[in-house]
Amino acid sequence: MAHSATWIGPAILIVFACAYALVFLEERIHLRKSKPVMAAAGLIWIFVAIAFQQEGRGAEVTEKLSQVLLEYAELFLFLLSAMSFVNTMVERNVFEVMRTRLMASKLSIRGIYWISGTVAFFLSPIADNLTTALVMGTVVLSTLGQNKKAAASSLVGVVVAANAGGAFSPFGDITTLMIWQKGVVQFGQFFSLFFPALVNWLVPATIISFTLPTKQSEVVKGIARAHKGGYIVVGMFLATVGGTIYLDHHLGLPPFLGMMMGLGILNIYGYFLNNAEARMMAKSPAADVSGRSDGEHWPLRKPFDIFGILEKVEWDTLLFFYGIMLSVGGLGAIGYLDGLSKILYADLGSSAANIFIGLLSSVVDNIPLTFAVLTMNPQMDLGQWLLITLTAGVGGSLLSVGSAAGVALMGIGRGTYTFMAHLKWAWAILLGFAASIAVHFVLNANLFVP
Repeated sequence: MAHSATWIGPAILIVFACAYALVFLEERIHLRKSKPVMAAAGLIWIFVAIAFQQEGRGAEVTEKLSQVLLEYAELFLFLLSAMSFVNTMVERNVFEVMRTRLMASKLSIRGIYWISGTVAFFLSPIADNLTTALVMGTVVLSTLGQNKKAAASSLVGVVVAANAGGAFSPFGDITTLMIWQKGVVQFGQFFSLFFPALVNWLVPATIISFTLPTKQSEVVKGIARAHKGGYIVVGMFLATVGGTIYLDHHLGLPPFLGMMMGLGILNIYGYFLNNAEARMMAKSPAADVSGRSDGEHWPLRKPFDIFGILEKVEWDTLLFFYGIMLSVGGLGAIGYLDGLSKILYADLGSSAANIFIGLLSSVVDNIPLTFAVLTMNPQMDLGQWLLITLTAGVGGSLLSVGSAAGVALMGIGRGTYTFMAHLKWAWAILLGFAASIAVHFVLNANLFVP
């Protein structure tokens, strides 16, 4: 079904293009990215409903819309739980402990570069690439901030490492999560991308490292402390991830169920944590539980509040996903994605199409691109589904604006990590991109159907 010959099809494309243009201009006009796409989603589905009504198929609109909404609801609940756990670990000072320990170590500038990249690569599959980039980016800026050139190069390394690490785990990126929830790639199958992702990071990382000095970085004294229950929350998060995998693999239950059950347990634990801290505050109003690394005593913080944690969830991001997924779903309902699928996958072929989409993700957000591919649902073998998982996950590393990790570090590293500072290394990152694809074709050749 296509309505490109009527006014409805072009109107839908114009609405989507205008909304996405406003998303691109977010940093300049300071309009949150969720606002235009939410409005666009409503308009697009109104146009879709009009088109279906004209053909006497109005009843189908609700069915198609409900299907897209269900996919969004599963993603929303999963991310709500994951973000709550991560925010709780931030509030409990867990990441601050990691940061201050690295800052206190007597490492060279090149050593800080490799440690931050390595931690980013292996933390990203668990904590997601955006959170990982923010944590490790703060470490780099804290330790190398006086050397802007070294800091900028190190932040490029963090972005590449975080995106590469997120590509071989369902928990590492929104796109991998969407692919896992769709069921086209099972949980254990993602790890076939470990070595391709590792190569994607190591190739540019090695090239960049030769430009960094080996002299010792500035040592910052003092180690932060985790707040009460911080490490228990880490254990609960890992148990929740393990439980989610078990429920999905053995009982076929969708991933959001296990994550939301874990969030419920975290809420119950938060009740006891709140009571314990309230009692501590009553007994010792000036107790030093701030986690400060400089030994200074602050008044006791407010007792732990799980609903305060939920307020700090990235609602703009979650609502952006709503707008994008419903907008792309509307493009699919009207017939545009079928035409695009024919051009990409029938004419170009799966490999060329998946690599092209990966390169395009350096400019266009990989989330709508991946959801569009999932909505098209082209006939591909496991090797090709893993290829789009890899390219969409790491393609955003080519430009600083191509991934959430890069955009976030441009914010906290303003004046140090810039678009041009990242672009300087685009050629090395492109080499890593090409090498990772080659490694995937060689190591996972058995996953491709001849």
